[in-house]
Amino acid sequence: MTASSTPLTATDGTDLLLWVALPYICLAVFVVGHVWRYRKHQFGWTSRTSQLLEHRWLRWGSPLFHLGAFAVIAGHVVGLAVPGSWTAAVGISEHTYHTVAVALGSVAGAAMVGGLGMLSARRLLAPRIRTRTSSSDKLLFPLLAATVLLGIAATVVHNIAGGGYDYRATVSVWFRGLFLLRPRPDAVSGAPLLFQLHALTACLLFAAWPFTRLVHVWSAPVGYLRRPYLVYRRTTDPTAYRRNVAARTRRFSEQCEREVHHERA
Repeated sequence: MTASSTPLTATDGTDLLLWVALPYICLAVFVVGHVWRYRKHQFGWTSRTSQLLEHRWLRWGSPLFHLGAFAVIAGHVVGLAVPGSWTAAVGISEHTYHTVAVALGSVAGAAMVGGLGMLSARRLLAPRIRTRTSSSDKLLFPLLAATVLLGIAATVVHNIAGGGYDYRATVSVWFRGLFLLRPRPDAVSGAPLLFQLHALTACLLFAAWPFTRLVHVWSAPVGYLRRPYLVYRRTTDPTAYRRNVAARTRRFSEQCEREVHHERA
C-alpha cells in the first residue's frame, strides 16, 4: 500500500467551510458545552443506566460496544496523531502498519457495531426503555451509528475490497493541522467521499457530545478499585424483600421519568 499521489490543490470557500470552520466550531461547542453542562446540569452528568428496566440485551451489548469503542479510539489516536514517518523510524513499514490496522480495526469495528446494534434494538424493542428514551438519545444513537458505519464502510471499500488508501497522507495531515493551528483543508478535500463523510459526522458527534450521555466518559469510576466491598445479607422475610425491590424499582422509574421530562422541557 502506497501513499496517495494526488497533489494537494488550492482550497475554495466550500473546503474552508467544511474542513476549517466546521471543525473549529464543533471543537468550541465541545469545550464550552462541557463547561456549561458541568456548571449548570451536574445532576444529569450520568450514563442514565436503565439496567433495572432491562438487562438481557444490556448484558451483551454494553461490554461489546465499550470494548470495541476503546479499541477503535486507540486505533484512531495512533492513525491520526502519529505521523507515518514515526512508525517508519521504529521499523514498521507502511504495508505492515496498514495490514495490522485493518485486521485489528475490523475486529474492533465488528464488536462495536454488534454492541451498538444490540443497544439500539433494546431502545426500539423494549417498551419500558423506548418510552424513557430522551431527546438527546434520539440524536446520539443515529449520529453515533452513522459515524461508525461510515468508518467501517471506508475501510471495507478502500482498504479491504479496494487497492488500499493511505489516509495518513491526507486525513491525518488535516487532523493534526487543526490542533497545531495550521489547518490544511487541501489535505482532506481530495480524500475519498467515505472518509470525508466519516470525518464530518465525527465532528458533529463531538459537537453533540456535551449534551448527551457521552459525558460519563469523563467520570470513570477510578475510586471503585479501592472502594471497600459491599456486604449483602439475605432477608429472612421474602415478602419484605420483594416489597423493598419493588419500591426501589418504582423510585428509579419515577426518577427516570422526571429526568426525561426535564430534558424535554
